[in-house]
Amino acid sequence: MDKDPSPNQPRSGQLEVVIVDDDPRLRQFLCGELEVEGYAVREAADGQSALITLREHPGDLILLDWLLPDFSGLEVCRRIRASGITTPIVMLTGQDGVQERVEALDSGADDFILKPFSVEELLARLRAHLRRSSYGQEEDIGERLIYADLILDTATREVSRAGEAITLSVREFELLRHLMESPNRVLERQSILRAVWGENHFGDDNLLDVYVRYLRRKLEPAGRPTLIQTVRGVGFMLREGDLRG
Repeated sequence: MDKDPSPNQPRSGQLEVVIVDDDPRLRQFLCGELEVEGYAVREAADGQSALITLREHPGDLILLDWLLPDFSGLEVCRRIRASGITTPIVMLTGQDGVQERVEALDSGADDFILKPFSVEELLARLRAHLRRSSYGQEEDIGERLIYADLILDTATREVSRAGEAITLSVREFELLRHLMESPNRVLERQSILRAVWGENHFGDDNLLDVYVRYLRRKLEPAGRPTLIQTVRGVGFMLREGDLRG
């Protein structure tokens, strides 16, 4: 029988990774590799036990399998985020389509790794997300970004245009934030991917086009100026354009 999450507590200053996967052999392998790298590790074999332990102590990073015996990884991810837990989540998945990747990110995941994966890639992704998480906790004290009639509050994560609230997914918010930090400036595709998806993003950059399309639908209603402009062959920029028809 699979065990509940490990009760081991990390030593002072030791980063903790929570592995949520119903394959005991994979958990054992990942535990061994991560412990060799100096991480503390806890395990969960299903979504319910994962949610219980994560609400008590979310750790520093969560490795979450797409397929679990009770809930889907997407549902677990949504419930984690609904609980107010902001710990980085990296999903382990065999789903290789763009739509599946978008679903994972929209559910609140920070990244995904396709199975089978190399240990080197996994460790690189973990290090990148742990660095970003640590940086954000130390540096981001919150501010309001304003461009034309668009307002983004980094502390409350609220977005509005012309006084009307706009609901964004985690990834949509981060993409808009990055664009608003450099208005009227062309941002190259790869620089956007690194800033929003992380330095070690190895995924299909078609995701960027998908998320730009999502943002345009939410930010640019008919009768109002467009805000996100495509610079063909280069990238995107935040700049007021023609009225949306």
